[in-house]
Amino acid sequence: MLPIADIQARLSVHEPLRFSVRPDTRQAAVAVVLRERGGHTEVLFIQRAVKEGDPWSGDMAFPGGHREPADASLAAAAIRETAEEIGLVIEPSDMIGELSQQRPVRQAGRIDMLVAPYVFAIDGDPAFVLSHEVADVVWTRLAPMHAGDNQASEHKSIGGQPILFPGYRLGARHFVWGLTYRMVQTLFEVLDPAYERSD
Repeated sequence: MLPIADIQARLSVHEPLRFSVRPDTRQAAVAVVLRERGGHTEVLFIQRAVKEGDPWSGDMAFPGGHREPADASLAAAAIRETAEEIGLVIEPSDMIGELSQQRPVRQAGRIDMLVAPYVFAIDGDPAFVLSHEVADVVWTRLAPMHAGDNQASEHKSIGGQPILFPGYRLGARHFVWGLTYRMVQTLFEVLDPAYERSD
């Protein structure tokens, strides 16, 4: 997989899609955190804690959350939420790019909400302090996902009906799907012009 310096170069010329914001638009942001380890580029995922009423309960995700009035920007929201959720302090200077914004899709259709993914690069092997919102933290290599080596499908219950979704299998317990899967696909499209999305 591309080293982080090359990833940054690709992101620097990428023009991400941004949605228009209305007064009632719910805005959120996530941190796509990368590091180089053992000659490989790795990406950080969290597993959300199981929580009744949370539509993303137990799912794999990137750290992040809703923008608060005190947040100067969506990127600032991603930085703050990452520190609150897993105790990882990232700095604005660690940001190497931005991916296209996404809109979550629920059973009732699209809601007026956007999620902005920001890409950060860090060094080392940080310790994590998990909040009650996070059940696990997983580092995984980008290359197997890009190559499709761990591409998989899994049934998820949507509106009481099982629907087969594509995603990435990370070990025996973790499956990346849905909105987070789409963000990973978007990253690969930026990094590799020949990449073909699997939806």
